[in-house]
Amino acid sequence: MNAHRSSVEITVPVHNEEHVLTASIEQLHEHLSDAFPFDWTIVIADNASTDRTLEIAYGLADRFDRVRVLHLEEKGRGRALRASWSGSGSDVVGYLDVDLSTGLDALLPLVAPLVTGHSDLAVGSRLSSGSAVARGPKRELISRCYNLILRLVFAVRFRDAQCGFKAGRTVVVQRLLPAVDDEAWFFDTELLLLAEHNGLRVHEVPVDWVDDPDSRVDIRSTALGDLRGVRRMVWRFLRGRGGVDLAGHERIPLRDDFGRQTVTFALIGAFSTVLALAVFLALREQLGAVLANVVGFTGTTVLNFWANRRYTFRRRDASGRWWHISGSIALYVFSLTLASVGLALLGGQLVTEVIVLVVTWSFAAVVRFVLLRSWVYRR
Repeated sequence: MNAHRSSVEITVPVHNEEHVLTASIEQLHEHLSDAFPFDWTIVIADNASTDRTLEIAYGLADRFDRVRVLHLEEKGRGRALRASWSGSGSDVVGYLDVDLSTGLDALLPLVAPLVTGHSDLAVGSRLSSGSAVARGPKRELISRCYNLILRLVFAVRFRDAQCGFKAGRTVVVQRLLPAVDDEAWFFDTELLLLAEHNGLRVHEVPVDWVDDPDSRVDIRSTALGDLRGVRRMVWRFLRGRGGVDLAGHERIPLRDDFGRQTVTFALIGAFSTVLALAVFLALREQLGAVLANVVGFTGTTVLNFWANRRYTFRRRDASGRWWHISGSIALYVFSLTLASVGLALLGGQLVTEVIVLVVTWSFAAVVRFVLLRSWVYRR
């Protein structure tokens, strides 16, 4: 992509913002004119305003050649961004909140890795170590808790899904948009989750951010809507419905990432071993050693399979899933049989049984790793 010809379209979604729209667009226009090296356009995306916002927006478009207006009859930030980005012909699309809570100095660092093709999406982060943020404790706590949930549940790399300061390569964003269901505040999170799920690179930029004291966002309803969105995406990914056809714009993974796979597999295996041993020790007296091992090992195998498929071998879509499941079941039967035979022959003393389990599980894990790499996930 040629940096001198690259074009960037920045959408400012608005709903009843007559009190701040003029000053914000003037400030944004001045900043882009003075400090932005790419061709640019500002799109004021009015979604169902009932005050003078739309009238003011058209007035600004008359004043400035590079300002356009998009009007929607229905409310929803996600809906406004979808409408604006879907029809864009620019190389990069992005958006920022009309209150300009995010310092505009971060706009060029946000867009630059997209123009060069280094990254696919870029997000401003108020939770990065280099950020400077001024906001109340309630919003800070809710934001940190929400993003912690995303990191724990989806193992995402980005730290801040909610900051109103994002951009993406248009060809990639337009491929992702049909797969995004939300039309409101969860739109951002869903777009980012789908991007990472499909192997795209998300660049994160630390920002200076000052809380808008006049913000009219209903924190409670927004938070509940976000949690419902998280639940929906968990179910979607579990069913293997997160794949998006990127039409050649996806990032090709390394062919043989042996070092990372080995360490990741070992970490997942260590966690699974500790968990399986805990279940074994809890059930041994009631069920006996062999049956307790069956329960503990079977339960952790499901978690182990999911984690290894997603993180060790980085298969996140539905392609080849049933082959992966079939191969993993065969290896599960082998591992369980090996441990059960060992317990039947050498069981009786707790210490001996634990040693038998650790040794047989470790040997079986090595065999499983070799076969998963060379057979199950090589196909």
